Amino acid sequence: MAKAARSPKIKRTSASEQIHAALRERIVSLELAPGRALQRQEIAEYYGVSQTPVRDAMLKLEEEGLLVIYPQSKTEVSRIDVTQARETQFLRLSVELEVARHLSLCPDKSILGPAQWLLALQQKSLEEGDLDRFASCDRQFHQALCEAAGVSNLWDLIKSRSGHIDRLRNLNLPDPGKPANIIQYHQLILAGIGKSDTAAAQDAVRKHLTGTLSQIADIRERHAEYFER
Repeated sequence: MAKAARSPKIKRTSASEQIHAALRERIVSLELAPGRALQRQEIAEYYGVSQTPVRDAMLKLEEEGLLVIYPQSKTEVSRIDVTQARETQFLRLSVELEVARHLSLCPDKSILGPAQWLLALQQKSLEEGDLDRFASCDRQFHQALCEAAGVSNLWDLIKSRSGHIDRLRNLNLPDPGKPANIIQYHQLILAGIGKSDTAAAQDAVRKHLTGTLSQIADIRERHAEYFER
């Protein structure tokens, strides 16, 4: 078990998809920092697979803007592209405002169950100081709302484009008061939807999703090496 924990093995079935998901999570969480060089052979050995699924996973990550592949030269984790982050934020805000409206008008509030459960787990994660689980619950909370509204495919689209904005959020997350602020807005979103108050739910969504972008200058000053010049 200890050996597996040090070097997680990927099953041969759908190896490319699994490696893509694993690498993406490590990039978004900043474990693999912007600008870091990646070696296909080393990654293949780490996950216990051939280089073919690693190559395919890397090509998909390049399409998502998270890797920069220089043919016959090197592969690097991309630096954060603020312009792309703003574009994704525009898309996400448009979708989630409509999700809030749709759920507010829906008479069956039981569909909020998964989001309510995730909010409780997120609060527990904050109390225990587990920011990794907190961040995972954050993403799953918004996904659960999209699924409740019947637009899970739109969430998949947002996720495929969210690498840059998610890295910005993870740089912002440890800042004093930020996690508590996230919890508060999640509570306000659910409260507005639960009371069928569309205006209140949408106002909470708008303020919540624009918080990190309003801090870009400060985040960039503290982590200049992570950003495109």
